[in-house]
Amino acid sequence: MTKTSLFIGLVLALAGSTCLAKGDAQKGKALAYTCTGCHGIPEYKNAYPSYHVPKIAGQNEAYIVSALNAYAKGERNHPTMGAQAKSFSAQDIADIAAYVSALKTAK
Repeated sequence: MTKTSLFIGLVLALAGSTCLAKGDAQKGKALAYTCTGCHGIPEYKNAYPSYHVPKIAGQNEAYIVSALNAYAKGERNHPTMGAQAKSFSAQDIADIAAYVSALKTAK
């Protein structure tokens, strides 16, 4: 089994797991308001650390949950994202992920 196959299997298993909180996109919309300050600006790069800020609209829901949890645990290193993620509960993260993943991306 390749690493890619293993990773995809793990993501699918986690996405279907009952241990993940079900997100409420309406609640997530209110929580994600501050996200647009960075993630909603085309070609935005923050000053420190110098980092291209990715668009998150339409991103995979399980990926958003995983990324925010990693920032909250310090497994991903970015001061602003770490502080933001630590301020959210598991349900908040699920709600944000539900909202952001449902957004349409610009073509």
